[in-house]
Amino acid sequence: MRALLIVAVLLGPVSMAAAQASTESTPMERSVQQLRNTVGRWAVTTEFLKEDGSVARAVTGTYEFAWVVPDRVVSGKSEIPELKQTSGILFFVNETAQVIEMVAVGADGRLWEMIGPLGGEVRTTPEFKAADGGTGQLRFTRYNVTTDAFESKMEYSEDGGATWKPGNHQQFRRESVPAE
Repeated sequence: MRALLIVAVLLGPVSMAAAQASTESTPMERSVQQLRNTVGRWAVTTEFLKEDGSVARAVTGTYEFAWVVPDRVVSGKSEIPELKQTSGILFFVNETAQVIEMVAVGADGRLWEMIGPLGGEVRTTPEFKAADGGTGQLRFTRYNVTTDAFESKMEYSEDGGATWKPGNHQQFRRESVPAE
């Protein structure tokens, strides 16, 4: 499970930063705003959590995002030097399917997919086969969102989402925004 939690760090940005959306905006507008506010460079502290929620280990790294297709697709890169991890990321809205989605792939070539409803702050992976032969699923929730900071928590389930255990806590702080 430890390897799963380390890989899951790469998915933290599935819950990327955005300003608080107006309650009067549509789910699509809120999702587009999430993409807009994601663009830029972020300093990130990731705390890997024990089952009791206490911190087992903390590492720092960066996430950087730029537009590929304005208001629809952002590409990014995550780097965590201490873990020697780098991943490529796509974060996008799919209006037809009514979802906001992120995919990430690292050096191991495994593609991770996080999906949530348009306008939402929670995204989950499809169930996957875990290293121990069972199944696993990840859930990311973004919260305490401001223009220049936010937090994300990753939880994992080994029972099809019936119960969730703490995985990691991430704190994102904006370093820069690209010039328009």
